[in-house]
Amino acid sequence: MKTLDQERRAPHPVHLVRLARVVRPEPAQSAEPRRDADAMAVAAFVLGLLGLLVLNVVLGPVALVLAGLALWRGTTRRGRALLGLGLGIADLAVFFALAAADSTLSWSM
Repeated sequence: MKTLDQERRAPHPVHLVRLARVVRPEPAQSAEPRRDADAMAVAAFVLGLLGLLVLNVVLGPVALVLAGLALWRGTTRRGRALLGLGLGIADLAVFFALAAADSTLSWSM
């Protein structure tokens, strides 16, 4: 028969689980926001590139917003986000150049 002192010293499975939960360090930041920011950087690049060909009045500002959000959230794909930012600006420049050449706000060729 065990004494009360021996029972207290014996490791109990429930106590080990609680100890494991307490001792295990939690990550400082989860990987989910960074993965979302990386996806935003890639989307900004693709939409900015596509916006040079079609719908630059819509895709340009969307690329700008996505690239800005990706940079603000600290993406690991900083180069793609900056390219998306530049392509979004280029989309709007193409739109305004075509609008000035036509003297209308239409963007058809």
